[in-house]
Amino acid sequence: MNVRKISDSTVRRLSLYLNQLRALSTRGTELVSSRELAEGSGTTAAKVRKDLSNFGSFGKRGQGYRVDELRESLEQILGLQRHWRVAVVGAGKIGTALLGYRDLPVRGFEIVAAFDTDPDKTGRDVFGIPVYSVDELETRLREDRIGIVILATPPAAAQEIAERAAAAGVEGILSFAASNLETERAVPVRWMDVALELEGLSFLITSDENGETV
Repeated sequence: MNVRKISDSTVRRLSLYLNQLRALSTRGTELVSSRELAEGSGTTAAKVRKDLSNFGSFGKRGQGYRVDELRESLEQILGLQRHWRVAVVGAGKIGTALLGYRDLPVRGFEIVAAFDTDPDKTGRDVFGIPVYSVDELETRLREDRIGIVILATPPAAAQEIAERAAAAGVEGILSFAASNLETERAVPVRWMDVALELEGLSFLITSDENGETV
């Protein structure tokens, strides 16, 4: 499939559509309209149709989309037909919260290992997930076939860990620690900035209070 560059906002909406489709599929719903998908995603029916048109032709005019077919298509587009094995580096508050996030396996991401520099945290399980010394990073990433690493380290340590993870063969990095990570073997990196998300939420609230159209 030849797809032009897709914006982050479009990818986020695809995930929202997929969540709805999974819920509808569980309830046995066979058809869904673009309007219904829009209502559950905080967007418009026109935007739903435009987002999906980036990847091909889906649904039939006047009938809507077949739930299971569209769900399977979005799972393929988002790379979720593959089961992703994930590791968390940093077993502090954020890292520990991620280890206890039970919804991830349902959505195709299984955290199988964690790493930390604190000897009081290593050598034990947290929510059933083993915590290793960061000295074992490369070995465990390779042996456990880790595809994605989540960095929940202090910002000062993020660059070195990202370089080591990339060299060990991981395919993607999600960072809570730093935004400007670079690796010798280029891998996709996403940065999760909670403050940035809150600023966006603040904008939406303020716009709504002022009666502005977003």
